[in-house]
Amino acid sequence: MKDFAGKTGQSLFFVLAGVARLWDLGTAVIGYAFTSLFQKKIVPRDTLFHQMVQIGIDSTGIVSLVGASVGTVLALQAAYSLKTFGALMYTGSLVCVAMARELGPLIAAIVISGRIGARMAAEIGTMMVQEEVDALTTMGINPIRYLVAPRAIALALMLPCLTVIVDVVGMVGGWAIGVTGLGINSTLYIAKSVEALCLKDIYTGLLKSFIFSILIALVSCHQGLSVSGGADAVGKATTQAVVISIVLIIVVDCLATAVIYYALPT
Repeated sequence: MKDFAGKTGQSLFFVLAGVARLWDLGTAVIGYAFTSLFQKKIVPRDTLFHQMVQIGIDSTGIVSLVGASVGTVLALQAAYSLKTFGALMYTGSLVCVAMARELGPLIAAIVISGRIGARMAAEIGTMMVQEEVDALTTMGINPIRYLVAPRAIALALMLPCLTVIVDVVGMVGGWAIGVTGLGINSTLYIAKSVEALCLKDIYTGLLKSFIFSILIALVSCHQGLSVSGGADAVGKATTQAVVISIVLIIVVDCLATAVIYYALPT
């Protein structure tokens, strides 16, 4: 019993300590992001634009493929159940609302977590192993301002854009399978989809994607900055960054959905 209590207390301590470190990192990044609005040299613009290209443009293909696949599968699964109740024409409504509310932000965040979050942790972790971060500190350059802030800002700007792409592509995929595979009239499918979709579904999905982007950036950069040792430590930090990010994304999505759809008006 004492061992169980000790391990539980130790785990809780590590969790709270990690939350505190993420909070400190997040407040520092927010401070640099706000200051950069008035002083251009605070956050390196070249690094920021380079990260935006890698996060946004280079990730468009993979998130579009995943979004189209999910929209297609969702339409098929929805039609299977709706057909039983004679409500096949509402397939488009279900697909559009599900993509905008939940699946679009969730899919984009998970894909970016695996593709971009892992890269962030590996890049910064490698710099830690090679003592490049210490060299920046020696030169009087704050590593958070130079390394973390551009990545966090770029991710916060680009993930909502990728979420919009996933939403649209998923809806188009559902429309394609609904019209060609399920025999639903195209005009009817679009009309029911537009009728079911409201503005709240769209802006809450984008709000969630923004929150997810902050989580991914902070967790990934924190894991990278925590590396000490050799190549094994970099690999471990990269794996932990992806796993922790995905777990936090799912947990925060659950909490955000409960808060948004019970607290906010339609």
